[in-house]
Amino acid sequence: MSPLDSRRQTGAGYLLDGPGAALDARVPEPQRAAAADAWRRHARALCDALGWADAPLVVREFPRGLSLALGAPVDRLYTATDLNEAAWDAARAEVTGAPPEARSAVVARLRASAADEADPPLAALIAEAERRAVPLVWDDDAITVGLGARGQTFAPDALPDPAAVDWDAVAAIPTALVTGTNGKSTTTRILAGMGRAAGHTVGFSTTDAVTVGDEVVERGDFSGPLGARAVMRDERVTMAVCESARGGLLRRGVPVPIVTAAALTNVAADHLGDYGVETVAALADAKLVVAKALMAGGTLVAPADEPEATAAVLRQRDALLARGVRLAWTALDPGADAPDGLAATVRDGQIALRGDDGWRAVCPVDAIPAALGGAARHVVRNALTASALAAALGLSDDAIAAGLRTFKSDETDNPGRANRFRVGGATVVVDYAHNAHGLAAIADLAAHWDADRRVVLFGSAGDRSDDDLAAMADGLVRLRPDRVVLVDIPGYLRGRERGDVPALLRRFLTERGVPADACTVLADPIAGTRDILDRLAPGDLAILLALAQRDRVLDLVREAEASRR
Repeated sequence: MSPLDSRRQTGAGYLLDGPGAALDARVPEPQRAAAADAWRRHARALCDALGWADAPLVVREFPRGLSLALGAPVDRLYTATDLNEAAWDAARAEVTGAPPEARSAVVARLRASAADEADPPLAALIAEAERRAVPLVWDDDAITVGLGARGQTFAPDALPDPAAVDWDAVAAIPTALVTGTNGKSTTTRILAGMGRAAGHTVGFSTTDAVTVGDEVVERGDFSGPLGARAVMRDERVTMAVCESARGGLLRRGVPVPIVTAAALTNVAADHLGDYGVETVAALADAKLVVAKALMAGGTLVAPADEPEATAAVLRQRDALLARGVRLAWTALDPGADAPDGLAATVRDGQIALRGDDGWRAVCPVDAIPAALGGAARHVVRNALTASALAAALGLSDDAIAAGLRTFKSDETDNPGRANRFRVGGATVVVDYAHNAHGLAAIADLAAHWDADRRVVLFGSAGDRSDDDLAAMADGLVRLRPDRVVLVDIPGYLRGRERGDVPALLRRFLTERGVPADACTVLADPIAGTRDILDRLAPGDLAILLALAQRDRVLDLVREAEASRR
């Protein structure tokens, strides 16, 4: 019995509908029921001792153990985290027969912590914002009332009295959260383009950067709450779109408490094992946390033809509808079954949206550059999701069409997603595909490309299970490679030794019929890219699947393209 992770939840999360604290612990199955009962009892007793009698408590069992989350006042989250850990220690002592810490000492410590952490001005400001249904974004560095151009930001030690805030000046702006296993960044970027076409100054955050208007504010992976807060606090922003990855949602909860729309693109096995999420169904529910930020009248965009994602939304459908959330289902096939009817699909070769007056065509699929004439089916799916989100945000069909017609699969509009280059008569594609679901999408696309010889570069993070790596090998085989260059990914070993992941992938590939001498193992994506470019011949197709070091990979490809013209 040992703790796995303890964290503050600053917003509604997987187990809670508001802020609090969560802890995951490894507990052997024979001790699990007793540990769950003891943990709940000790947590409740400590909450009562602090005067948190109404604090919600949620205990969840997962294959390796238990999670407990408890709701807490926003200005007591560190104390709540300590309380949860103390309750766990007491439960473990009870179950194992170890001597517990004296309850009186624990309570005294927690009371002192709560008194020290208390921030009445913050609590009062949050309470008034909630009463007025005005979004408030906060962290240890700043508090923002309202969003973007309708927001005001204050230092934590200079908070105004709620009565002094000009509540008529602060408000929400059109805001969307985008989550899923794959397609988040692409959907976010397409939607941002639609917003620009509508005249908005769009702020958006992705795995690559925080961008406001035409300015890249900061580069890096900003698919978590840090990126969302940066967007929401920029006073230029009149429309916000934030990629919301699984990790941030599980660690901290939703990054903004009130949004206009949210989307779940798809769900597939990836990142299983963290934060007590060890099944695909649980992962789907964890991603669907974005729906907790939807206000009454808000819209959840969901696929009707992605089994795990569809099932997760159906599990919550009644509760969502009861809250006043509108469901907007999407599907490539207009005949797909959706309990509330489809809101976006492809009809007669057109992206089509359904309104009160029926279906209306918005844009031909073959007019979307990134869709490659419809061959990039995953991009068409992303276009449907973005179009449904745009409609929910109040954008016109003309703006939606303009965003679709100008969206290209290049380094500017969609960096690292099927970016194609011509290098001395060969085709080189750089893509971010890094899991089985993403590999299936790029394999479907690559089936439309002719080549005399196919070469693939691939590496995976070390925290993927052997089963995950085997599924990735299945995806690589679908690319029909004549040669595979397998690499470690610096910074992504995550518990494995250098060379372990490439060796496993090589074994799985040979088991699936790829000749051993067709598999090369090199140090990293840069070394692999150089090797592939050095050996390129006219008619080759090189698919460089670069999870990391992508900027340098792109530089090498551009240099080769320029030198071999």
